[in-house]
Amino acid sequence: MGRESIIEEGDLSTSLLKESGGGGGSSSATSGVVLSTFVAVCGSYVFGSAVGYSSPAQSGITNDLGLSVAEYSLFGSILTIGAMIGAIMSGRIADYIGRRGTMGFSQIFCILGWLGIVFSKVSWWLDLGRLLVGYGMGVLSYVVPVYIAEITPKNLRGGFTTVHQLMICCGVSMTYLIGAFVTWRTLALIGIIPCLIQIVGLFFIPESPRWLVSHISDVMLKGEAKHTINAIFYKFDSLQAKIGKTKECEAALQRLRGANADISDETAEIRDYTETLQRLSEGSIFELFQWKYAHSLIVGVGLMVLQQFGGVNGIAFYASAIFVSAGFSGSVGTMAMVVVQIPMTLLGVLLMDQSGRRPLLMVSAAGTCLGCLLTALSFFLQDLQQWKDGTPFLALVGVLVFTGSFSLGMGGIPWVIMSEVFPINMKGSAGSLVTLVSWLGSWIISYAFNFLMDWNSAGTFFIFSMICGSTVLFVAKLVPETKGRALEEIQASMNPFSTR
Repeated sequence: MGRESIIEEGDLSTSLLKESGGGGGSSSATSGVVLSTFVAVCGSYVFGSAVGYSSPAQSGITNDLGLSVAEYSLFGSILTIGAMIGAIMSGRIADYIGRRGTMGFSQIFCILGWLGIVFSKVSWWLDLGRLLVGYGMGVLSYVVPVYIAEITPKNLRGGFTTVHQLMICCGVSMTYLIGAFVTWRTLALIGIIPCLIQIVGLFFIPESPRWLVSHISDVMLKGEAKHTINAIFYKFDSLQAKIGKTKECEAALQRLRGANADISDETAEIRDYTETLQRLSEGSIFELFQWKYAHSLIVGVGLMVLQQFGGVNGIAFYASAIFVSAGFSGSVGTMAMVVVQIPMTLLGVLLMDQSGRRPLLMVSAAGTCLGCLLTALSFFLQDLQQWKDGTPFLALVGVLVFTGSFSLGMGGIPWVIMSEVFPINMKGSAGSLVTLVSWLGSWIISYAFNFLMDWNSAGTFFIFSMICGSTVLFVAKLVPETKGRALEEIQASMNPFSTR
């Protein structure tokens, strides 16, 4: 069946916009949802440990392997290059082998990468290991929040999805702390532990019911497209696959919602919505740039651009150098960031489904704007030789305000919204694009930051402050509130599925 008019746009919108349990029939966090989320965010911890590894390992690696500053800079930055490659492929892999299979797939690369670092004797072997870990990170950065968003009840989806960002923060912080007491090879070996925990845990959690339903539609549509003499046999196989996948979907949803939960309405809604989308579009990357997906694309890509160009990776990667430049202790300042980051991320998780996405995002962006402004003011006063005793503390306060505010919302909410605003048939292409944009922005800022600081430290943070301020306006004007709304409802309201 082609895309031409299988259902009228108005009928689709009416059927999908009605309030229902489509985002999750149960309003409670069952043990199945909690366990599945825990296993998924083990991948987030791996993400964080990879990001945090280069800082405590720097002196050990450079001394043991005799690396130059340039060689170690390559080792640090190649992680982002690997992540960009993973991001390009992440959506398609997740659509093809499923969310659960993709998490296991990515961990194979992470384990190989960590082992490459552990046993490296020369710089190129070290770089190869870091590249493999980066590839796994890029895949995980997409599939983890998407999987969590697809399995959780709609009234809990925001908080559960933000645990992804919380575990990234935990991974960074714990790696930094552990790295102060162990060698760089031991630290890399420790990095394998959460990888193994996730791989084992994947055997005990269900696949995303939404992916299972979309996979059914793929099989049936391919069966309908066959016109050879084997078509009858292919359609019979497709029917058998559909029956099997339907039962698998219902079993997965039952495990997630509880043994006594009524999942019939939710299953039917997800199936009808997904089959409609599959008939309307094959979900190619070119389809994503149609006008009907413009709102989702602007919101998803826009939030990632603003998140990265607000300066987060420049501040995170070079925090110690920032504090030293401002006349403050680098080690004390970095530890203060760790102390602020985790509680504020946890607060964001707790507030996500209480305050809503938009208010929390605007408060967070406003806070990052203020933090950058205070830091810029500190450097500006230093340039004027004013308030010499107070400017180091002003820089500390500014960076801590930025870090705390970013952790509150800007760190996690863009990923939550990304997982909510794209239709299931476009999540593969959209997820790859949005994740690629995020990692590309990360690389640009982390590479350019030192050059910007050499140009003008105060000016650098004034620029970041203006971008963070623009984020508040962007959210106020364009980002929808997705709190308590079914995924199908959000996507139908944002994307008019026209058959024109």
